Amino acid sequence: MLKTHHGSCHCGAVKFEADIDLDAGTGKCNCSICTKKRNWSAQIEPGAFRLLSDPAALSDYQFGSNSAHHVFCKTCGVSAFGHGYVEEIGGAYVSVSIACLDDLTPADMAALPVTHMDGAGNNWWNPPEVTAHL
Repeated sequence: MLKTHHGSCHCGAVKFEADIDLDAGTGKCNCSICTKKRNWSAQIEPGAFRLLSDPAALSDYQFGSNSAHHVFCKTCGVSAFGHGYVEEIGGAYVSVSIACLDDLTPADMAALPVTHMDGAGNNWWNPPEVTAHL
């Protein structure tokens, strides 16, 4: 079910709202940055995302193909969302961090469907052999 969720970074300098159907699934990847950030996210279209704070509160990190903007709060360092363009997943996207959604309880999060992706093996459409650490 599509619902408007509210989210923020740890210090509150970055705030957003996003229309997300969490029943449609969330994702965890084993690529180098997702593993180190313990990233757990939901992908949405850019029109479903609204930044409510000053974009100047954000810093941007890119690497590799530079197709993804790994943005984070300049004050607390939390990455509440990212965005980019990848043709294989439909073009432009926003990736919202599940842990930064302020209106979800731990029980809500535990019930979410999760798909695992093997980014480390560049085998994005399949799960890696080991997922327990993700």
